Amino acid sequence: MNESNVQWAAAQSLVSGLRGAGVTHCVVSPGSRSTPLALAFSRHASIDVHVAIDERSAAFMALGIGRATRKPAVVVCTSGSAVAHFHPAVLEADLGRVPLVVLTADRPPELIDVGAGQTIDQQRIFGSSVRWFNSTGVADAASLSSFAVTGVRAASVATGPVPGPVHVNVALREPLVGDEPDARSQDFIAPRIPQVVASLSTTSNDLVATIADRLRATSRGVIVAGWGSGASGGVIASLAKEVGWPLLADPISGARVGANAISCYDALLRSDDFSRSSQPDLVLRFGAPLTSKVTNTWLSNSVEQIVIEPGGSWLDPSRSATLHVSADPSEVAARLSLLFARGGFRTAKPVPTPWLSSWLDAERRARKTIDTLLDADEVLFDGRVARDVFGGLADGTNFLVASSMPIRDLEWFGRPRAGVALHANRGVNGIDGLVSTAVGIALGSCAPTVALLGDLALLHDSNGLLGLAGKHIDLTLVVVDNDGGAIFSFLPQSDACDNAEFEQLFGTPHGLQLDVLMRAYGVEVIIPADANEVSAMVSESVAKGGVRAVLVRTDRQTNIVRHRSIFAAVVDVVSEFRA
Repeated sequence: MNESNVQWAAAQSLVSGLRGAGVTHCVVSPGSRSTPLALAFSRHASIDVHVAIDERSAAFMALGIGRATRKPAVVVCTSGSAVAHFHPAVLEADLGRVPLVVLTADRPPELIDVGAGQTIDQQRIFGSSVRWFNSTGVADAASLSSFAVTGVRAASVATGPVPGPVHVNVALREPLVGDEPDARSQDFIAPRIPQVVASLSTTSNDLVATIADRLRATSRGVIVAGWGSGASGGVIASLAKEVGWPLLADPISGARVGANAISCYDALLRSDDFSRSSQPDLVLRFGAPLTSKVTNTWLSNSVEQIVIEPGGSWLDPSRSATLHVSADPSEVAARLSLLFARGGFRTAKPVPTPWLSSWLDAERRARKTIDTLLDADEVLFDGRVARDVFGGLADGTNFLVASSMPIRDLEWFGRPRAGVALHANRGVNGIDGLVSTAVGIALGSCAPTVALLGDLALLHDSNGLLGLAGKHIDLTLVVVDNDGGAIFSFLPQSDACDNAEFEQLFGTPHGLQLDVLMRAYGVEVIIPADANEVSAMVSESVAKGGVRAVLVRTDRQTNIVRHRSIFAAVVDVVSEFRA
């Protein structure tokens, strides 16, 4: 696809998304850089296009359409000072709560700050006056599908619980005029337009019934639960049981419980045979995507996905959802479960379908393989630490799991269980501030708290140890010290560099005695000699109360080998099972 066709396809995809979310009017002010956008609107059969030479008048005209229809009109302009003339109407749309989508063309990054004509800084130019701002970047073949979703989201946010203006800034690279992609050609990519339900009230029964009917009509479905799934993971587990589907739940969702919980999905889906034969027809996801990249890639294939996420969120980085429902996931799960329980959708004693039985059999085999290999020796290993610490916690304990390897090891190896309040900083997924976050959880909850951290996470927030002895909290820090950044060994960087370069840039061994560091802050440190001691030491620390650290020293190279050997063993077991 040539450059002009890419610009065309992106503009068409964006316009299709806007129309799919209810936009029927567009006001255009003439300009060069906005050509693909203007033509895409002009040639869309279901959108009325109005032209206003003056941008200020154009924006207020679109505002008037929004006032009259209560649906957002789109106003389009070229780059530069033209954008600034939209500001008065944006201010009125903000304070007057009028839906409006502002679509501004922009120069590509290489023309910014080099004296190119009609070029200003358009990023967040309207400040806090817009409900949402998005900068699409310059389109390429890989990003085309995202433009339709951006259009849907823009119109949906503009008409949300508090209507108002939304700003989408589109960088366009020349040539701006070219051959329009033919819908019959390989250059044309039909955009997938997700449906969005902006909010769900407790009296909105029709949508819940529609979703329930869709679930009932599907025999091969999966329920997925990520962070943000809601306060009660048990409700989602109950729904999985009622529907008769496997439940793929990230531990931090709180929903990895119940008879249908699949804890080994990442390892299972590394088998090409299992991933192909177990492809679902429908996915019902609560909250954010899973941590597992393997599973998210498998789910992002063209499968129908219904996503239930908290109000104001848009937890869909792969743009794979076909229906977004902005609502309390726990409420929706509870109401769906009630419909199934009361609606005669199952017998009194449900018998697992072949679909569910296949998943549960694979889970049992994978779980046995993983646990057998983890317990095979006493060598300290990151994956066993995550499994044993989590599994050994008393009910009512808070458990904070750090980003990078700890949260992945918990997802890969942690068994299903309830009774523990799981916490993780997954908004940005950083490893900074985690010691202090654990302190805050212990202070705020007044309950025993355990944090599983990597060595670099501890170093990033070592000052969080200041004054811990005087805070009168019950906090146990479990620090896995493998002398560097273990996660990079599982990423492409490990194959792109020789060992010396990799260690310098990514492995980053610190060579520090972390027990000496923590004791300098007045923290008691205990060091297990082997894997069998870790869980017992953590339990003893929690029982005693106060602040202390369990320092677990592991070897990064051994860590890599053991991870890979366990995954390979699960793939072999599943392949034999399905042969």
